[in-house]
Amino acid sequence: MVARNLVVIGGTSGLGLAVARLLVHEHRVTVFSDRPDEVAAVTNDLGCAGAVCDVSSYEQVRDGFASVFDMYGTIDGVATCASVWAGGELESLSPERIRRAVEVNALGTTYVLKEALRHLRRQGYGNVVYTGAMAVTRPRPGIPVYRATKSYGTSLVESLAEAQHSNRIKVMQLHPGPMPTRLQERVGDEFLDQIYAQPEEVAGEVVRLLLLAPDDLYVSGERVLRADGRW
Repeated sequence: MVARNLVVIGGTSGLGLAVARLLVHEHRVTVFSDRPDEVAAVTNDLGCAGAVCDVSSYEQVRDGFASVFDMYGTIDGVATCASVWAGGELESLSPERIRRAVEVNALGTTYVLKEALRHLRRQGYGNVVYTGAMAVTRPRPGIPVYRATKSYGTSLVESLAEAQHSNRIKVMQLHPGPMPTRLQERVGDEFLDQIYAQPEEVAGEVVRLLLLAPDDLYVSGERVLRADGRW
């Protein structure tokens, strides 16, 4: 297999870290995270490249992608796994918590896809894999803000996939069920779901999509995984 140049957004914890671990032995991986200590730890552990990048800042996203392109000359694929949890009834959420969820899950996703596709279109090929959530497929009590922001990402991906008019640039998404990651822990919430998939299981599907060849057909825009944890 020819080594590819791949970017994993949110690649220092949870699903993103699991994706980076699967890729790093055969490919050149760059992990993006807004936590400098985590970037340092993961790049040291995996022997990969890393960039400190808060996806809610367009300038940081732009500069992060530019640094990868300058380093390797191509970007073969981007897995976007960064997300902020906002669990709880709307009236119980602080304005700060709401704003951060919108900044990362909506604006951040937009900035990442904007820059990823700009580079992929320039070179004429490449894959983008967006990680959504099963929550977008049907209303779920207690997470209105989280679901709304993830639904935004799904809508954006669907529109962008339709606009490519070529499978050489694939814009794909998957919707895993609840995973026991640090998504909730980082804001002090407990993980309450009883049925879930492990990040390592979902990571294998992210990697499969990320490594599809330019000539592989009938996948761009597809919701290729809908899992409630039962698989």
